[in-house]
Amino acid sequence: MINFIVATHGEFGAYLVEAAEGIVGRQARGVRVVATSSRLSVPEIREKLSRALRELAGPDGILLFTDMPGGTPNNLAFPLIKEAPRVEMVSGVNLYMLVSAFSQRDRLPLEALVEKVVADGQRSIRDVRRMFLAAAGSR
Repeated sequence: MINFIVATHGEFGAYLVEAAEGIVGRQARGVRVVATSSRLSVPEIREKLSRALRELAGPDGILLFTDMPGGTPNNLAFPLIKEAPRVEMVSGVNLYMLVSAFSQRDRLPLEALVEKVVADGQRSIRDVRRMFLAAAGSR
């Protein structure tokens, strides 16, 4: 089973995990949230990330989600994982990506799961007005 770390600004990651579990079911193990805050020092955040990586290491790998490229969670996590075996990182996490990841974590190998959650995350970003107007115009 692939394990997950969701590292975000503030409690955003905890809320995403809670919402995704509400849709696909509780993830009893292998999911960790790391929240960054201006109240925490860089070494404290780095240690939280390092601890999560150590504790979740396993043969199927870890997928680390961050909220935005260039943000603190992303910038502090990348040096820790860039040479780590079986650890991948995806930035721009959204609810659809977590639902997809939670649903497929036992079915796909790490590399295929990364491809799937990135594609699903991109597919979930829509201009809803255009989407519905286009659908209505095709009738």
